[in-house]
Amino acid sequence: MTGACIFCEIVAGRSPAHVIAEDERTLAFLDIFPLTLGHTLVIPKRHADDLLDAPPDDVAAVARMAQHIAQRVRATLRAPGVNLLQATGAIALQTVFHLHVHVLPRYPDDGFHVSFDRRPGDPEALAALAARLSP
Repeated sequence: MTGACIFCEIVAGRSPAHVIAEDERTLAFLDIFPLTLGHTLVIPKRHADDLLDAPPDDVAAVARMAQHIAQRVRATLRAPGVNLLQATGAIALQTVFHLHVHVLPRYPDDGFHVSFDRRPGDPEALAALAARLSP
């Protein structure tokens, strides 16, 4: 890691955050640029640049906490749905290079949009790709 990581600073208590949950491996706090009401970030306390850099046990702990937060926001804020968003790499829109999962409670007309411009894949190309990616 080069430079100061804002999420490591939050874990260390040197930067403020609105923490809503914590356990021995993870921290969950409200995003200061919320996309929806209750938008929460879940991070491992130990620094990892991204999903591919993190130890599997930390990834599992983040997933468990993200599920817990999703359940909490659905019940408390009456969010009819929840998106979990994780970005790895700048091209995938990662802006803070410390593994984190966005827990985004969803509401009718909340203004947040995710778009999947889907088209069917070529069956032969899919079969060839599956062969390349299989063990």
